[in-house]
Amino acid sequence: MNMLFDDLYHNILLNPLRDDKSLNNLCIISGYSTSAMAFHHLNEIKGITIELICGMTVSDGMSLSNHKGFCKLTQDDFRDRFKCSYVFKGLPVHSKLYIWCDGITPKYAFLGSANYTQSAMRLARRRELMMACSPEKAFAYYQAIIDDTIYCDHEDVLDFICLYSDEKVKNTIATKDAIPKVDYSGLEHVTVSLLANDGSLPQRSGFNWGQRPELGREPNQAYIKLPASIYNTNFFPPKTIHFTILTDDGKTLVCTRAQDNGKAIHTPHNNSLIGEYIRNRLGLPNGAPVKLEDLTRYGRTDLDFYKIDDETYYLDFSIK
Repeated sequence: MNMLFDDLYHNILLNPLRDDKSLNNLCIISGYSTSAMAFHHLNEIKGITIELICGMTVSDGMSLSNHKGFCKLTQDDFRDRFKCSYVFKGLPVHSKLYIWCDGITPKYAFLGSANYTQSAMRLARRRELMMACSPEKAFAYYQAIIDDTIYCDHEDVLDFICLYSDEKVKNTIATKDAIPKVDYSGLEHVTVSLLANDGSLPQRSGFNWGQRPELGREPNQAYIKLPASIYNTNFFPPKTIHFTILTDDGKTLVCTRAQDNGKAIHTPHNNSLIGEYIRNRLGLPNGAPVKLEDLTRYGRTDLDFYKIDDETYYLDFSIK
């Protein structure tokens, strides 16, 4: 059987669709997975359903950021195309298995070391190895695991799965009654000013990118502009890589970098999500222009970003 060890994202997650137009469902078991990976993949394979099982959750739990991200994908962004389950009983599942199906008929399967994460599949930061295997045997294994899982958005999921705030503070546990307030101040961070060099707030870019009625733009469209001192570093992922932003008020945004040199952060699924979020924080109606006096009244003209890991960030827009 052929061994695959480079360009796994295309070879495992895209090329089977190119070669066989009958495929419409991808079943995945992965010891570890990230919601940013799922978001990127779902955006690229239009019309395909993904059913993901996260295998190590019974022993290692799930990060709060990825749990929120998976729930958002399931309930909102891709509610008809994405299902995510956590193994909550029996032995942990460290397997990495990808099964392409036509309906419920398995046609191609790949087994190996690569988790369903951007680090493994897209960034090639470790040496990974995958190989084709029997679709029928792979699908039988997948079905045998299903009975030991619970959907990520099940009302009782926190009775069975420990959620931790991030890799650096795994002992901070979320329960049904309390989501922990975590101190991110020790992490690498940057502060992004929302103002132009002259101290003004741009009225046709940034938070006001959509304020162009002559172009028929949705008025909430917005992005966060990064200065060269930040976009020329590796603090944020490179362009095309998706990442999850947790906010200080408990929201979840899946973002990527765009424009020349990756100087802008936006929400690729809907360019209006950042604009809607900021207007809500400022107490403004949807679609309203954001003015300098709105930020002054609120009490801040900048944003603090903390880097949890390569796919997860914390955004603090609280009043200091």
